[in-house]
Amino acid sequence: MHIYLLVSLLLALAPLVVRTERASNIMSALFLLVQVASIALIFYFKQVDQVMLSMFRADSMAVLFHILMTAVLGFTMLHSSSYLKLENVSTRSYKAYYTLLMLLAVAITCVYYSDNVAMTWVFLEATTICSAGIIYHREFKQSLEATWKYIFVCSTGIAMAYLGILLLSTVAEHGSLDYASLKEVIANGNPLYLKVAFLLIVVGYSCKMEIFPLYTVGVDANYAAPAPASAYISTALVNAGFVSIMRIYTLYASAGEVFAWARHVLILIGILSLAVGAMFLRRTNNYKRFMSYSTVENMGIVAIGMGIGGVALWAAVFHVVCHTLIKSSMFYQIGIMRHIYDSYSINRIGNYLNINRVGAIGFIVGTLVLLAFPPSPLFISEVMIFSEIVSVEKWWLLVLMLVLMCVVLYSIWSRSLRLSYHSNQDELHLSAVNRRLSYIASLPLVAAIVLGLWQPKFLDSAIENIISDGVEVSAEVTIDEVEVVADAEESEAVVEEPVMEDAATAETEADATEEQVIEETTDENLDDHGDVL
Repeated sequence: MHIYLLVSLLLALAPLVVRTERASNIMSALFLLVQVASIALIFYFKQVDQVMLSMFRADSMAVLFHILMTAVLGFTMLHSSSYLKLENVSTRSYKAYYTLLMLLAVAITCVYYSDNVAMTWVFLEATTICSAGIIYHREFKQSLEATWKYIFVCSTGIAMAYLGILLLSTVAEHGSLDYASLKEVIANGNPLYLKVAFLLIVVGYSCKMEIFPLYTVGVDANYAAPAPASAYISTALVNAGFVSIMRIYTLYASAGEVFAWARHVLILIGILSLAVGAMFLRRTNNYKRFMSYSTVENMGIVAIGMGIGGVALWAAVFHVVCHTLIKSSMFYQIGIMRHIYDSYSINRIGNYLNINRVGAIGFIVGTLVLLAFPPSPLFISEVMIFSEIVSVEKWWLLVLMLVLMCVVLYSIWSRSLRLSYHSNQDELHLSAVNRRLSYIASLPLVAAIVLGLWQPKFLDSAIENIISDGVEVSAEVTIDEVEVVADAEESEAVVEEPVMEDAATAETEADATEEQVIEETTDENLDDHGDVL
């Protein structure tokens, strides 16, 4: 791990010292090769679930999301090269952009592999610094406002999470903060401390996962950043927030009543995120903000799945994986669209199907997949979540989710049709039409559709390993099952009790016999030596 960090940091900083944009592209390509090589070495040397440098662990969750991040980063770098050339940015800005993009990748990777609550917090804070530079890249007034807002809100959220970690440290009696050690002490920890800590950490990390209540900072960041970077922030960075909360979730799996309370908190946060996403999807007039609120809505569904537990937890992880592929593809298409229309205005741009047929079809299909129409993988995850909701008989939640998702469906589909068929009112730049790049932007979407039809064994086993700590505890136990177990234990006690009594009686009789023998032997000796005495 230390070699990976050293090499990755050197390659990330290399664009600052090279002279040309071509050299920066070479450094970024080498950086990608390092990511691929590190993942390959983990599998080759069978390092999965092995601790590295005492603070990092290559478990299934870390490796899976590292693979996703690397894939998205590759597409982001490819699209960024074309995007920045059309923006006519300076060589200095070009190099700074790629440096920040790679530094962000290093920080996100460290979040994935972190095996310590405090280290997770440190690297999440590092992502704030790197992301802020990317958000301000275009140097507009809106970019500056979004950057300061991002720094302030994320710092506030991270500070709240820090207070939660301090409470966990108190519960652990200031011992080790690695996840394995904390899981052992949390089961018997102070319930009040544990509840407050969970609430602070989840609310603090919500600025990264883009869920209620600190979701606004992510929406503004995606709007201000270059479109390829928005694809990266809305997927890889959101996944870093999800991984951080997921590790806390599994940490609490042994906490009994506190864990049940924590799951209710996640359900509430998920509902509010879904409601916010549905409401703003109807009101927004900007395609980038539109996609950002879609992320809020989807992460709300994920939070609900985590809160329900059981099969829904598997579905939540699968939903995040597929959302990464779909949403990155949608942002890449929007980046191409931006240079054609020079605008993101929903009410003004249109006729995209006749202007860039490949991009329009990619956008329409992406919309259908995002709305969970079969064979979308999101259809599988959402049906699994609904089925688990039905099994636990939370009918009010089912009805509320269906109503909100109907609003989302109408909003997204109407916007997609408007872009494709509505008359255009903005100035066109037909020279910016890039069908080759539109084809490339569709590749992650194709991969997502494949996952909807066939889930590879690696993905299925990885998700099973991720949720293994949380599923068993979160599974609902009926009253009848509890009574059966109690009756069985009682019967076992009744059977064992006479055996123990018989053993005790036999031991008492043996002791009495032994004492009698000793007394008789002593009397005989006294008789033999009586004359001498």
